[in-house]
Amino acid sequence: MSDLHLSPTLRRILLEALIICSFAAAVGLSLNYSMVMNAFTGKTVAVPKLTTPPTAGDKAVSSAAVVAYPDPIELDELDELLAEGALLIDARNSDAYVKSHLAGAVSLPLGEVAQRLADFIATVPKETALVAYCNGFGCPDSFDLGVILLKEGFVAVRVFEGGYPEWRDAGRALREGAE
Repeated sequence: MSDLHLSPTLRRILLEALIICSFAAAVGLSLNYSMVMNAFTGKTVAVPKLTTPPTAGDKAVSSAAVVAYPDPIELDELDELLAEGALLIDARNSDAYVKSHLAGAVSLPLGEVAQRLADFIATVPKETALVAYCNGFGCPDSFDLGVILLKEGFVAVRVFEGGYPEWRDAGRALREGAE
């Protein structure tokens, strides 16, 4: 083994750098504790929604920046929305829906949205609270469907990111077949 000899000045600089980095990490974690814990437990972190479109004279904001995103919700928030009359929308493919879906959900697969959206818009009022879901945290279909529904004028669109797996694992009611 070789001996590594550091000069006292270099030792002091390394120790000071270690202390500064440790302090910065502690402050950062303490200020963002809930977000960090949500990330480690797989819970959602809300995405801000642009609520005011730019005016015609506002050149600082491009028209592409006016995109509304559906807000994510947790299982307990979903219970509240369902009690208030929200509509569940299954963004998974039709075969998965027929095999098993959340009780009360309607099927609007992202892959078939171009063909089925007109019928959906004709039967569901735009003021209805909508909650889209798919196959859990790794599935972007519910979020993408939510963006489409917001663009179509629906005003209250949310995404249950835990989706089918979280609902099933919580022991909630599931249905088979087409409703």
